[in-house]
Amino acid sequence: MARTVVLAAVLLAVAVPPACRSQGLPGDPGVGPTTPSYAANLKPERQVLPSEGPSPDEKLSAITTIGGAIRSPQPALIVIGFAGGFVRRNSTVHGEVELAEHLRKTYGSTIHAEIFENHRGKEAYREILRLVGASNGDASNDGRPNGAMTETAKKAARIVLYGHSWGASEAVAMARQLERDGVPVLLVVQVDGVPKLGKDDGLIPANVAQAVNFYQSDGFLHGRRRIRAADPAATTILGNFRLSYKDNGIACPGYPWYTRAFTKPHIEIENDPRVWNKVEALILSKVTP
Repeated sequence: MARTVVLAAVLLAVAVPPACRSQGLPGDPGVGPTTPSYAANLKPERQVLPSEGPSPDEKLSAITTIGGAIRSPQPALIVIGFAGGFVRRNSTVHGEVELAEHLRKTYGSTIHAEIFENHRGKEAYREILRLVGASNGDASNDGRPNGAMTETAKKAARIVLYGHSWGASEAVAMARQLERDGVPVLLVVQVDGVPKLGKDDGLIPANVAQAVNFYQSDGFLHGRRRIRAADPAATTILGNFRLSYKDNGIACPGYPWYTRAFTKPHIEIENDPRVWNKVEALILSKVTP
């Protein structure tokens, strides 16, 4: 109980909006030597992670651009993020929140991106039900009890879930809830996931096609080192990628001294643009079936 209270206090401090900016990281040496390096740029990452066919750039080149926003004849990709700690969904100084805003502004109706506080899982779930019905032309979806989906809508659902810290834990919990409904999830991304009380975010449910884990292992608060598939035949674990900020840190001024002392690496990975660039690349790889 004492540890839970301390953890909650630390995560509350993390939620204080800082003026956080990335330092230059020459050569991107932040990835541990025992793990594949994804941190140089987008193209090397595609060599590390399993091939999924055309690159994100090649896929996007086939999509018509109208008025500066990308449009696609395919149902919108639904991307749902969860913020870490007690971070508010509109606090764009945090990487996970900034990503959702970037996706909305850049990719128009091709990607429907939203982010929720990690304690608002029920609200996020209702929104997913609504979006799955709407994106598949299920006009009667809103009229059904509890927003129930047709089997056709379930099979056509295109969903990506991601989160940082407690938000990563909530992303896995959401995937598990969708599994009970028979709804597939294309991708789950965990960034320095910290399990919520009573949650097992290390076991990825079988309705998830792919999952990836980015973490750091320094300091008092650090992410899960390994995720695994409940059914390896159904879920591909793209990797567990460790980063270290000991030699090349991310400057995050504005946090309380105890946050910088005990959880600075946890904050650094949250604000590392390399991480979110890779997350964006993985999301874009799911834009078209």
